Amino acid sequence: MAQKPSIPKGTRDFSPEEMAKRNYIFNTIKDVFLLYGFQQIETPAMENLSTLMGKYGEEGDKLLFKILNSGDFLRDASDEMLSSRDCLHLTPKLCEKGLRYDLTVPFARYVVQHRNELQFPFKRYQIQPVWRADRPQKGRYREFYQCDADVVGSDSLVNEVELISLIDEVFFRFGINITIKLNNRRILSGIAEIIGAPEKIVDITVAIDKIDKIGIDNVNAELKEKGLSDEAIATLRPLLELSGTNNEKISTLETLLASSEIGVKGIEELKYVISSADEMGLRSILELDVSLARGLNYYTGSILEVKANDVEMGSITGGGRYDNLTGVFGMDGVSGVGISFGADRIFDVLNTLNLYPADTCATTKVIFMNFGDAEAKQSLKYVMQLRKEGISAELYPESSKMKKQMTYANGKNIPFVAMVGETELAEDKVALKNMSTGEQELLDISKVIEKLK
Repeated sequence: MAQKPSIPKGTRDFSPEEMAKRNYIFNTIKDVFLLYGFQQIETPAMENLSTLMGKYGEEGDKLLFKILNSGDFLRDASDEMLSSRDCLHLTPKLCEKGLRYDLTVPFARYVVQHRNELQFPFKRYQIQPVWRADRPQKGRYREFYQCDADVVGSDSLVNEVELISLIDEVFFRFGINITIKLNNRRILSGIAEIIGAPEKIVDITVAIDKIDKIGIDNVNAELKEKGLSDEAIATLRPLLELSGTNNEKISTLETLLASSEIGVKGIEELKYVISSADEMGLRSILELDVSLARGLNYYTGSILEVKANDVEMGSITGGGRYDNLTGVFGMDGVSGVGISFGADRIFDVLNTLNLYPADTCATTKVIFMNFGDAEAKQSLKYVMQLRKEGISAELYPESSKMKKQMTYANGKNIPFVAMVGETELAEDKVALKNMSTGEQELLDISKVIEKLK
């Protein structure tokens, strides 16, 4: 019996219509990247595991797809090691490579590897797929595209402001109403400091990053499991429940974190970014959210996340500043800041809200019916003339029944049908039919070109 075809969970096929929509997304984002002076690079789908491991925290490491070594992948694994089922020690023996988890770590590797070829500050964008062994669910996939923009080699907060402006421009073009949530990891470090648990900063950020998903009570329970005292959790709670305007939240933070040097620095950075972004006249909502943590270990300064206001969906864009990421590859002192658009989630949002332009899925502009060899030859000449004028055109390949050819045209939503039969062939004319109105005209090819342009 033939095997039933299937694809791995968390992956998707995309139809021609869906690809047209996805290309609209990629092209829109790409156009804005170029508008802001970013240059494109690409990196391999797989990286050395040594490049990837330890960059995403303990939870992130578990979600890395590992690739078995080619050939006899068991040759370096002893019987004792295999029988122990110790994945931590066994994996390096079986796997040297893994699929990239995101585009930021490969980018950091790229910068270090090509440092002598780059002009700093280096502004790059990258649009490629990434893979995570996550539990598939609505809006969460195991294979998905990221569209990243990063600036490395500059400490200036102007870069944060520019990236916020870039985000605002992209989603304005999409017609998606968004809220840009903003925080600073130094504020989170300050909070950890004033509650007397600076060594727990990673545990704290990983936990509170889940607050939207599991609620503050469950976050508190997780923090207690990680060893935080009830007193520390009680001190933390009002900080996570800040309300009011951005300026009111900042005023409260200035009071609460006055004794923390790193916390005060984080507040100053936030104030600059928010005030500068406001002066640029953003069309999106910019909201200070102290609960925003983003669990990735490499963020050191500003962190941001974007939510769609009109549809239930996870983060559709995220990012932040990472001062020390390139250091693990032997290049210290290089600061970077970047953002990543979740193209697949944006795709779902645009679908849900039906925000695609009417011509997004337009394919062929006109199709010529096939009435026989002589007519087809003449039609092909016309088709080539139209293509030279930038008009997408095709000829139905076979001289089939008219109904079949028309069904094909309707199935592809082709707006115009052209017919060259005996009469049209003799008169060097084309019968052009508008499929939406039913109107039909007998025209010279020059007039057809004029009409379809």
